Amino acid sequence: MWMPSRRQVLLSGIAAAALRPMGAKAQTEPVTILQLQRRTIEVNGKPASVFGIRQPDGTYGIATEVGKQFRVRVENQIEQPSLIHWHGLTPPWRQDGVPGISGPPIPGGGNADYNFPLSFGGTFWMHSHEGLQEQSLMLAPLIIHDGRGGSGEQEIVLMLNDFSFTPPEKIFEGLKKRGSMPNMAGGGGMRTAGLTRMREPAPAPDLNDVKYDAFLANERTLADPEVVGVEPGGKVLLRVINGSSMSNYHVDLGRLAGTLIAVDGLRTALVRGRRFPIAVGQRLDLRLAIPRTTAAYPLLAILEGERRQTGIVLAAGRAAIARVPELAEIASPPLTLALEWRLRAKKPIKARKPDRVYTLNLTGEMAGYVWSINDIVWNPEIPPLQIAEGERVQLNLVNRTPMSHPMHLHGHPFQVVEIDGARFSGALRDTVLVPPGRRVTVVFEASNPGLWAFHCHLLYHLEAGMLTTFK
Repeated sequence: MWMPSRRQVLLSGIAAAALRPMGAKAQTEPVTILQLQRRTIEVNGKPASVFGIRQPDGTYGIATEVGKQFRVRVENQIEQPSLIHWHGLTPPWRQDGVPGISGPPIPGGGNADYNFPLSFGGTFWMHSHEGLQEQSLMLAPLIIHDGRGGSGEQEIVLMLNDFSFTPPEKIFEGLKKRGSMPNMAGGGGMRTAGLTRMREPAPAPDLNDVKYDAFLANERTLADPEVVGVEPGGKVLLRVINGSSMSNYHVDLGRLAGTLIAVDGLRTALVRGRRFPIAVGQRLDLRLAIPRTTAAYPLLAILEGERRQTGIVLAAGRAAIARVPELAEIASPPLTLALEWRLRAKKPIKARKPDRVYTLNLTGEMAGYVWSINDIVWNPEIPPLQIAEGERVQLNLVNRTPMSHPMHLHGHPFQVVEIDGARFSGALRDTVLVPPGRRVTVVFEASNPGLWAFHCHLLYHLEAGMLTTFK
């Protein structure tokens, strides 16, 4: 997506200075080392070369605590540049991890230091923002404990990924050629979706641009799922992260009833259920009560619009583990905004008139695979949208395309306050799904000065240009 200009290369020294730890207290806290690695995993019996973000002892990602300093050194051990974004956190601009926007990538063999306070907790994740590395699993969980896990509650992280043996560059090239690759999904050409009124049926969406070879839950398929032991009668906090590049899911808890307590790491009023939608980049915190009987409980993620599924199995006691099929009995529906309507922020942003309003039309077409915002395909020469520190900013997100777009804001959480013209005090998030023909309005406080990306989190839509920036 990005090639460095001379100006951006000159920024390297500035960015390196910005990433150095500051302050005596920060210097006394231990540094967590994260190594960007090339490794091999097995997917359905075949070896696959992928990336990874590991600590030297093999720990996957980071678990830390609210109130601590995020003091991290990233060591790039792969033979290409990379840069890691802390998805959902609010770091200083220069530490946000977006090449060409917050700073230059880390060269192969190089490293960068990060240091900023963690002012709120929750379920977050980290991933490369360099090219298409995220598709090859350059990502990991980022958990900030804040006491939401109850006494004696077992925490389980469920990371979802879509996987292809085809290199991501070839996938992207095939998408642009449209139909020349065997693993490309079907779907129509450009159909401009007219805006729908609330509760009127939206146009049938185009789903799943890419036909993947497998769907992973904690890097395993249902042919050999992860089995997690739990106590009969115990309590579980399930942290679900959709780290997929292009795939939305329905999280199906099966025989377990769940209570949703947070989305995108941020607390909501409680919502009970057995099935919850999760778009690319989003997270769900679900509290589960395990029955006192010995039994196995599959926790599944079903690909929207299809029968394909992945997941893990909770084993209470010495339960026998039956084979879980990789196809659900029926295809799941497309994701909708039904849950979004029900969500209410635990600590909503205080209501007031916005100081600045931007209407951002989500635009693009399947033919040639061109994606944009307000019909502008992003490149580094596109001027940023201006906002001032302290302003209340309102974004009207209007989807003019036949595909859903999970839209992600860097550096600031936002609150969903309107769907198709109907106001409500919705969830605090950092990523919101905008289905075809729908209008979703969010607001945020411009409290973190810098140059911030706002983009579709479908990786190949981002690569094709569905991005803008705020300054």
